[in-house]
Parts: sequence; structure tokens; C-alpha cells
Amino acid sequence: MSEPLPWLAPTPREPVVGQIIVPGSKSLTNRALVLAAVAERPSVLTRALGSRDTNLMIGALTALGARVERHGIDWTVHPIDPSLVDPVTVDCGLAGTVMRFAPILATLGSAPVTFDGDDRARERPMAVTISSMRALGVEVDDGGRGTLPFTVHGRGGVVGGPLTIDASASSQFVSALLLAAPRFAHGLELAHDGPPMPSAPHVAMTVEQLRLRGVEITATDRQWRVEPGPVQPLDVEIEPDLSNAGVFVAAALVTGGEVRVRNWPASTDQAGDAWRDLTVAFGGTAERDGDDLVVTGPRTLSGVELDLGDLGELTPVVAAVAALAETPSRLTGIAHLRGHETDRLAAIATEFTRLGGDVDELDDGLEIRPRPLHGDVFRTYHDHRMAHAAVVLALRVPDVFVENVVTTVKTYPNFAPVWERLVDA
Repeated sequence: MSEPLPWLAPTPREPVVGQIIVPGSKSLTNRALVLAAVAERPSVLTRALGSRDTNLMIGALTALGARVERHGIDWTVHPIDPSLVDPVTVDCGLAGTVMRFAPILATLGSAPVTFDGDDRARERPMAVTISSMRALGVEVDDGGRGTLPFTVHGRGGVVGGPLTIDASASSQFVSALLLAAPRFAHGLELAHDGPPMPSAPHVAMTVEQLRLRGVEITATDRQWRVEPGPVQPLDVEIEPDLSNAGVFVAAALVTGGEVRVRNWPASTDQAGDAWRDLTVAFGGTAERDGDDLVVTGPRTLSGVELDLGDLGELTPVVAAVAALAETPSRLTGIAHLRGHETDRLAAIATEFTRLGGDVDELDDGLEIRPRPLHGDVFRTYHDHRMAHAAVVLALRVPDVFVENVVTTVKTYPNFAPVWERLVDA
């Protein structure tokens, strides 16, 4: 089946003014699904995100023996049945949470489970997941590749105990082990040994979600200890996805407009909450109004110098805002983005340059200098965040055609029509 024709992203005549309700957090939804699947009894998730990534996670958990019933905005998750022994296959798509979280869960059962995904998924870093399972005594057949596809041969459980890994390529290696660790016979004493771990807020989110379900866990920047024991069921309402909210924040910033994001959490572990500070860094304002966040763009958009090591997923949209600023920007701490849905540093540099931009790729980031941009086809590389970057550029640059905008279904179903309604209002 051929991909759809490139989509013409809207360019507004006036500053963007409006309000938006963002769907549920992908990171929280997938963590809640995993923890419900290893809990003692069923849990109910309300306002969970229904997207490609979360549907892939449901498919993975179902293959492992869980059951998910959807009734409107409520999902009831029934825990994994550990008695299954027949071989199964899990499609990871391009979802990092699925390809890192689900294999560790497979070690708790007795069925051979084969994991595979999209072509790009076979290029994403997976060696740490595979070596972690082997260090825990689990047989993994990967044909010596260190990547997808591979088969996990569970033996009905994991002893656990001390384990040291290098999580400098992805914090998901840590979160995956922590989520399953309460079910290990001796729990887990996990240490990170290597360069700084990126995206640390996502591990903090994992730790908090475990504690909310009664798991005893201690944590420092590089060490985590999880005690063995039951995971209590938890009925939970999923917060809006603040990383996805960033593209709407950017609409206010680059057009000098005002966007109200409904139901912005007062307290959250989501990395996307940093958009409040990023707004100020670019010269805008971000103020709470009741349960909402109201973002107002500046008259003059300032360049920024930012270490985005903890906020890597925000980089494409941050870079797009920076490309429209009046002064240069430097974004660092993001070498790990080369292993995301695409090599995001190379993709940003290539596509921004295609539109006339002036971008240098650094060892660990990007330098972006102001330059007039022009329309052209903007390739997304099957990466939802690249699509978000494209539509932000189009706010000030007419005739930007976004290749495969439907890739946004990964975390935001119906993004394109929602964006059109806001921008063309």
C-alpha cells in the first residue's frame, strides 16, 4: 500500500489563538498498562491514550496472556495469565516502550516469545535489553545481532538480584527492568555504569508509578533497589500528554499568539512539563489559569542555548521554534537521539536545510542560525516528532508539504485535522 500524498500544512494569516485538549500521555498509558498486567487484580485506566504505540503495547500484553477490555474512556486490564506455554510473536512496530518493556515481562513466563517490528526498529539500540535478560539467566536467541528480531525463552520466572547496565543510550533500559522487578524472586539491585543516562524524568516517572502501586523502591541517579512483592492494582486517570502539547505551545510562540492547553497537571513527572520553562526561554509567557496553562508568544522570538539531555523527545519541536527565532540557538546533550525513531539530529539538519535553513549537526546536538526559509516537501522518516517540527515551521513558511503526516498516529490520533482547526480558526 502506497503512502498518502504529502499534506500541505496550514500557514495562518493571523497569530494563532485558541484552546486545545491534548489526549492522554503515551508514557503514562504504557507504564500503567504494564503495571496493571503484572498486578494482583484488574485495574481500570481512564482517559488512556489510544494510539499506535499504546495499541502495540496492548497487543504485546495480550500475547503474553493479559486481557484488556475497552468501554468508552475506561479500559479494564486483567493481569497476565502465567500458565501460557505456546509460542507467540509480538509486533513492536517502532515503539521503544514496547520493544524494551515487553521482553522483560516475557522473562516471567514459560512461553517462547518472538519480538520484531518495523524495519527501523531493527536498527534501534537493543543490546542492553538482550544482555540484561541474559545476565538474569534468561535464554535469548538473537542470531548474534543484538537487535530485533529475537526470541525470549522464559523459564517461569527470574531470580533477580544485582545487575549493572550501561543505560546511556536510553533510559527505557532502566524503566523496563524496574517495571518487572517486583516479580523477580529476589527483586532487583540495578546500577547504571556509563556516561550520563538521558531522559532521566522518564525513570523518575517509572519509580513514582511503582510506588503508587505499593512497590518498595529506593532510587538515586545511578542506582535503584526494588524489593520483591505484589504489585497492587490501581484505578487511574491518565494525564494529558505534555510532550504532544509542545507543538501547540509552539504555535503560540512562533506566531505571537495565545494558546490555552486544557487540564495541564499542577504536579507531574512528565518531561513535557518543561514546556513552561522553554516558553520563557524563547521570550514568551506561560501562566496557569485554573486547571489550564495559557501560553503567549513574544513580539520577538529569542534564540536559546539549552541542554536537552533530560528532554530529548522535545527536541524536534524546540529546534523548529529555534529555526524561526531572531538569534542563533545551540541545543546539546542529545546525542542519544540518533537511536530514536530515526536519527533525529541528522533528520532535523537535513530537512531544515532543505527548506533553506542553516543548521550544523554537532557531536551531541545542533547549532541553528536564523535564515529565511522557503516551502518544500518535508520528510518525516516515519517519525511523529519530525511531523510536529514540520507543521511548526509551516506556521511562518508557506507551502510546506509534510510527507506522511499520518505517522503522528503513533502518539496522537487525528492530529492533522485537530491542528487545522486550531491554526485556521
